[in-house]
Amino acid sequence: MKERIIDNEWSFVGVNTKEYSHCYHNYPAMMIPQIARRLIKEYAPKNTELIFDPYCGTGTTMVEAKLANINSSGTDLNPLAQLIARTKVKNFNIEKILKYKNLLSDEIFKYTFNSNDEAYELFDFKNIDYWFSKKVIKEVSFILNKIRKEIEKDFQDFFIIPLSETLREASYTRNGEFKLYRIAQDKLETHNPDTFGIYFNKLNRNIQGLKELTKTGANTTTNIYDFNTCDIEPEDVIGKKIDFVVTSPPYGDSRTTVAYGQFSRLSNQWLGIKNASKIDNLLMGGSKNHKNVEFKTKYAFKELEEIQNNDLKRFNEVKEFLVDYENSINNVSKSVRKKGRVAYVVGNRTVKGTQIPLDYITVELFEKNGFTHIKTIVREIPNKRMPKENSPTNKTGVKSKTMNNEYIVIMEKE
Repeated sequence: MKERIIDNEWSFVGVNTKEYSHCYHNYPAMMIPQIARRLIKEYAPKNTELIFDPYCGTGTTMVEAKLANINSSGTDLNPLAQLIARTKVKNFNIEKILKYKNLLSDEIFKYTFNSNDEAYELFDFKNIDYWFSKKVIKEVSFILNKIRKEIEKDFQDFFIIPLSETLREASYTRNGEFKLYRIAQDKLETHNPDTFGIYFNKLNRNIQGLKELTKTGANTTTNIYDFNTCDIEPEDVIGKKIDFVVTSPPYGDSRTTVAYGQFSRLSNQWLGIKNASKIDNLLMGGSKNHKNVEFKTKYAFKELEEIQNNDLKRFNEVKEFLVDYENSINNVSKSVRKKGRVAYVVGNRTVKGTQIPLDYITVELFEKNGFTHIKTIVREIPNKRMPKENSPTNKTGVKSKTMNNEYIVIMEKE
């Protein structure tokens, strides 16, 4: 087995993880920026010109590459994540942002006194009344209409991002959950969120983050894509070899680990994204296309055999994810230049009482693609926004603690 080095300096206890544009929008299982920042500073190969993140989420790696004055690219299959990432790396003109903020403020002030006098489109989608009160539907519809009609297209995303985050707090969903759970029936009648207040608090926070980002003077080229690295070699899309990969991939399929699609569903529905309820099926392990495909491993053979003996269905779910993970690593590996490096921040989840050593598996898969293991750093997770418990058995009410450590796997292409 590959040596793991415990280094609590990588835990970054008590640091501000919301610097610059990192504050724009919450998202499940976000890699904290300090990890990407230190990886880029200490492990980026000499003359690095392009950093890539194959599971970029909301763009943490891209922002940190920008701050290091290095061009970057990333890809994600969730439209909301793509939207947030694109917005976080963009140098918006602050004067125009403030102008449009004041415009929205004036329009909302008028609305509070004249809410029934102006005709505007009320948004609608399946089950909207289940998740939102009529009052909130009217207020969110008003904001979204004003953004799309009164603000230049190039600036709209900046104002949509805080609205997306407002949706979660203004809805009937339970606080602190990634998956969609409705609040208890007896709380519905007293649910009366200040939609406009929530929105402007988040907008003002993001404006401050934009000001911090602008002060750095960072101005690099960043591209956010929507291709699946399980199927496509990044170089075929990006058009050049990758110097350094910095990423935190999913630890398992969305249905049994972190439900990225469910977390994003309401925002994607409000924004008119097609098949918003099916995003989790698109992510790694979600398609169930590998029933007749084996996953071969030497570093995790015992663990996978234990899961298979305990529960064949759960084993097949794990295998589906690992086959996709292997395909993704194979494609990413082909696009990394010689002497290029990869840094994968992974977690070892527990299934049926057995911990899956995803860090060992990651090392093994890259070794098959001609990479050499540099080191694996073990860090505690004090800040990462993860569910405190998950359901490893898929039985209602049966919970177990999620992982407390992450493993930073660093490898170099021979």
